[in-house]
Amino acid sequence: MGRRDRRRDLAWLAPVAAAYALVQLVLTVPGTGLGWDETVYVSQVSRHAPAAFFSAPRARGITYLVAPVAALTPSPTALRVFLALLSAAALLLCLWVWRRLLPAPVLALAGGLFAGLWVTLLYGSQAMPNLWVAFGALLAVGCFLRTARDHTDRLAPVGLAAGVALAALMRPMDAAWLVLPLACAAVAVPSWRRPALFTALAVGAVLGGIEWIVEAELRYGGLLARLHRAGEIQGGLGWNPAFADQLRALDGRTLCRPCDGPWSRPVTGLWWLALPPLIIGGLVTARRAGRLTVILVPTAVGLSLAAPYLLLIGYAAPRFLLPAYALLSLPVAVLLARLVTMARARSRALTALCLALVGFHLAVQLAITAAAAERSRATRAAFTAVAGELRRQGLRPPCVISGSEAVRAAFATGCASRQVYGGHDGSITAEELVALARTRPVAVLVQGNRPPPWARGWRSHPLPEVQGVPGYQAYIAPSARPATEPLPKNASWAR
Repeated sequence: MGRRDRRRDLAWLAPVAAAYALVQLVLTVPGTGLGWDETVYVSQVSRHAPAAFFSAPRARGITYLVAPVAALTPSPTALRVFLALLSAAALLLCLWVWRRLLPAPVLALAGGLFAGLWVTLLYGSQAMPNLWVAFGALLAVGCFLRTARDHTDRLAPVGLAAGVALAALMRPMDAAWLVLPLACAAVAVPSWRRPALFTALAVGAVLGGIEWIVEAELRYGGLLARLHRAGEIQGGLGWNPAFADQLRALDGRTLCRPCDGPWSRPVTGLWWLALPPLIIGGLVTARRAGRLTVILVPTAVGLSLAAPYLLLIGYAAPRFLLPAYALLSLPVAVLLARLVTMARARSRALTALCLALVGFHLAVQLAITAAAAERSRATRAAFTAVAGELRRQGLRPPCVISGSEAVRAAFATGCASRQVYGGHDGSITAEELVALARTRPVAVLVQGNRPPPWARGWRSHPLPEVQGVPGYQAYIAPSARPATEPLPKNASWAR
């Protein structure tokens, strides 16, 4: 491609990435705080508080990604800005890779469809791995097709390995569902049985997954043991169709576990119900245009990435399907581009109808994004208030917080979080925590007035409501002495 072609393609793709960054900076960045999972990931490299317990299913890829900012400042806003700009750049890079496979207008439409979803907008600036798996998958599949079709494209195998490595570094199990259909495609098509494809897939999987495997050997007694523990934490893997759960979660719920509530806002899931026929239509359109292979491969990989979350896990989180949405946006864009072309040629009224539907869809997605961001702001304010109250009651580093919502409360206060019952942490016994309370400030947070037996002698102090739920109490060990004078503003735990 010549310089003029590159400038033309950039004129199509850059505005999509710029709009994606702008919407994040306006809607999801200002004033939002870290979620529970984000706190776990960020705490691993933050100097603001000790690292939270890192459970078996997690991988450290997102921690490495946020380390340059998280290690320098505890500011969630700084982290949000960094990730918003980085995710927009990643979107542009992934679309750019596909230029030799699909026309730039189709890619711009696909990028807009994917970036316009509320889940993509919300998680673009969050320290969560799923969106980065999506970018890795989009990069890997595009480079796979370029490697298969053009033996002289020397950068494509490198991009393929990099995409797989990124996915494996973020979520190793997702990377397995990415590599499997690509390897099968390379075997099934005789002309694709090239060492470069298999080598790039293997190198990417090893480079991205080696850290998780080594950690499994060191901390869990082996890879199989870690996989078993990860399955336990996720509620066990088995035949658990979650289509209805994922549909209900599209109204803005970031986690639906259990997902037994009503589908209160059906309008938020209309696009999801339309997705299967749109994908089929995209495949048919691609076949007629001579691009069936280019669309069939990302469709197959997208369905593969969606399969475990739709069939094997008994709960829903919209972010789980981000890699599938990224790839499935391609067949949908192929169909919609064709329909827009036909509408423009035949009827202005039909064109206006298409634009109105697109505008309505985007308006719904933006409204959900804004509502989710507002909830995050409220949560940040709540934990800031909780942290301030705990500091006044003597919880100052080195301190330890246990109990309900301990992870975020501890991070906001500058304390370590340790759990003695339930959940997947269980990193300390009650006896060990009581012994620890003799030498440093310790508190356990509970909802209501029933402390655990080992904390019944500790003093009780009411806390501000957490996530809109009142009635939280802190039971504080005698070693924590309430502040008798204002806390120093320059203390690292008071920032």
